[in-house]
Amino acid sequence: MISTGPYAYVRHPMYAGGLLMFVGMPLQLGSWLGLAAVALLLPLLAFRIVMEERTLGAELDGYRDYAQRVRWRLIPRIW
Repeated sequence: MISTGPYAYVRHPMYAGGLLMFVGMPLQLGSWLGLAAVALLLPLLAFRIVMEERTLGAELDGYRDYAQRVRWRLIPRIW
């Protein structure tokens, strides 16, 4: 299990990067409709992360210890 680099700060850095992309692209393009889509996407992403962590905690040795060491799931100091 990797616990260096971005994984030392958040447990799901790929999702964090995707979230930045999903917010940044509509802002860059000036698309308010795109930002509205992000508002719909965010609860789905949160649900996926919670379900993924539940599965990893049950099936991957050491994941629960890792989750205790790396407190933040997606955004440091927020969630």
